Amino acid sequence: MSTPTGRPPLRALIFDVDGTLADTEHAHLAAFNQAFGEAGLDWHWDLPTYLRLLEVSGGKERIAHHWAQVRGDVQALDASALADTVQRIHDLKTAAYERRVQQGAVQMRPGVLALIRSAHAAGLRLAIATTTSPVNISALLRGALGPDWTMLFEVIEDASTAPRKKPHPQVYQQTLARLQLPAADCLAFEDSANGLQAARGAGLATVITPNDFSAHHDFTGALRVLPSLQGISVADLRAWHAAAPR
Repeated sequence: MSTPTGRPPLRALIFDVDGTLADTEHAHLAAFNQAFGEAGLDWHWDLPTYLRLLEVSGGKERIAHHWAQVRGDVQALDASALADTVQRIHDLKTAAYERRVQQGAVQMRPGVLALIRSAHAAGLRLAIATTTSPVNISALLRGALGPDWTMLFEVIEDASTAPRKKPHPQVYQQTLARLQLPAADCLAFEDSANGLQAARGAGLATVITPNDFSAHHDFTGALRVLPSLQGISVADLRAWHAAAPR
């Protein structure tokens, strides 16, 4: 059944994680710098550097990108050795980030948990489409939603299943395929220009909630740009979705 505007009814919500569900980037930045020290590197990413590096999706990709910029001998390592070194640094970073989450350094963004619970109660299907690691997702959502958090999300696509990072739409395309839904039946939630490009590339109407790290991005093409999801209801989402361009 279609809505009065002719658009299919809203059936699923698809959420990004970092920056969208929670303010994670300060903790990620601190974890990167901790990992560099543990790995014996003299690197330190300040905030302006990290803001630039956020244009590169994926933690390992950011490390490799920075290495190529600051280490003139990057070509001296063969591809396998470089990948192993980047992986080791990223493993240290992941462990440091998980400890920070467990210590309460990361907070869910306003309105997120209430909307997830009300959408689930209203019968909307929920999914995650992120290119962060499964460990990072679990550390965050286990603390916020409890040990059974995965029961809320019918589909979880992440860096382990979608290796092509945003802004490539792969993670959203795979999420839609596993939901067995067309993009027109869903809404995506993002916080960045890369995320918006990925979601729009899969045909998804997208609600943007910028944060301190993405407020300067261009969000042309977003369905809505909001300061947060605080006070947003399922009825609001249904109305926005129904009025979205086809």
